[in-house]
Amino acid sequence: MQRRVRIAASVGLHARPAALLAKAAAAQATPVTIAKVVDDVAGDPVDASSMLGLMSLGAQHGEEVELSGDEAALDELVALLEQDLDKAPA
Repeated sequence: MQRRVRIAASVGLHARPAALLAKAAAAQATPVTIAKVVDDVAGDPVDASSMLGLMSLGAQHGEEVELSGDEAALDELVALLEQDLDKAPA
């Protein structure tokens, strides 16, 4: 299964947001990959549990990414990406 989502984090998938997403992806029962979407085409996917892989995408605020994996895992990770993960939790 695949899902597309826009990056809500104000700094994109940089340090803190990438670490939080990688941790959540690593906790999933099945592997999840993520790819940056450019001109409606998904690029090469990386392991969503890899912080360095996530940062290598260069995904910025408002850009679209495509997640691939199990439906339940995607639901959780999409919900994370729809938040500004760069802000400290309230």
